Amino acid sequence: MESISTPDVMFPNIGIQIANLPRAAFSLFGISVYWYGLLITLGVLCGILYATREAKRTGQNPNLYMDFSIVAIITSIIGARIYFVIFSWHLYRDNLMSIFNLRLGGLAIYGVIIAAVLTAYFFAKFKKLDFFVFADTAVPGLVIGQVIGRFGNFFNREAFGGYTDGLFAMRYLADQVSFIPYEVEQTIVTFARARYIQVHPTFLYEAFGCLLIFIGLNLYKSRKKFNGELFFIYLAGYGILRAFIEGIRTDQLLLWGTSIAVSQILSVIAAVFGISMIIYCRKKGLKQ
Repeated sequence: MESISTPDVMFPNIGIQIANLPRAAFSLFGISVYWYGLLITLGVLCGILYATREAKRTGQNPNLYMDFSIVAIITSIIGARIYFVIFSWHLYRDNLMSIFNLRLGGLAIYGVIIAAVLTAYFFAKFKKLDFFVFADTAVPGLVIGQVIGRFGNFFNREAFGGYTDGLFAMRYLADQVSFIPYEVEQTIVTFARARYIQVHPTFLYEAFGCLLIFIGLNLYKSRKKFNGELFFIYLAGYGILRAFIEGIRTDQLLLWGTSIAVSQILSVIAAVFGISMIIYCRKKGLKQ
């Protein structure tokens, strides 16, 4: 049995040690319920609550956002899994049934975003709503869901960066990490006779960055110049944030046959598109 002398997780440069960080929160009828799924579920619920509350504040029908969320949850999970599987096909090609095992991770946030935006567009069109009003109302909820959901990666010991000895350097017990990239394995450190990887906690960087985006959107929403501006600000802000983070992650999803991180490409495209649309719409003098 491990003691506090060999914690599961450490942040050595700020003096934090976590003795026990289980992947599973509890068991239900003999089935393990993982923190990863619980935190994603909590993030989704908080996002829905935010959107319905914002709909009430702006005189919209909150039931529309509840209806949308039911559809979007399904399409977003499918989109997140498809995106991950497409760019990690080598993990699934020999065991196709493992594609359906979501409890241990393997959901890509860009799959969620793409599926959610497409679902919102067609939902708004079907309901004869202004897509940009709908997107501005819902997007801060998406961001707060990202903030919460990212901590699922923490419990899963995934989505980390390369070696660092910076202030927020994080150590995981090496034998608890499912996959250790070669470059990280070369920098294993020893503490209390236990082997640890010491890495950038990129999940934490992204969660904090998304929290700043969420706060910024809420501070700015009453002063927005045109419908869709909050949506474009999100694309620009998250695109810039993720382009930086993707550059230091060690589990990048790569374009087939290349060393190019597909999420980094999408991040740059999102940032450029968001900024361009803000400039264009302001120059056109569009109003709410």
